[in-house]
Amino acid sequence: MKKRDRLEVIYDILKLIKDNHNSIRPTPLLRYSNLSSQSFAEYIRELKDKGIVKEITDRKGRRFLTLTDNGFRYLDRYRMIIGFIEDFNL
Repeated sequence: MKKRDRLEVIYDILKLIKDNHNSIRPTPLLRYSNLSSQSFAEYIRELKDKGIVKEITDRKGRRFLTLTDNGFRYLDRYRMIIGFIEDFNL
């Protein structure tokens, strides 16, 4: 089994958020992302710092992660690049 590279991990995290109606709690996202809690925290911190995801809190104090416009743009461009690679069998 091939190890995921950094861009694939980011894509997987963003896709999980999007597929859950663009709102998911951190713990289920950690579970579904198949990362260690330390790696997960590093990825989320980087994605928040770069404005790709944001954290929101509801009235009950529960935290959720959502995609920003940059997050949706990343997903679109990643799929375009993968399509390009597959078109040329690279």
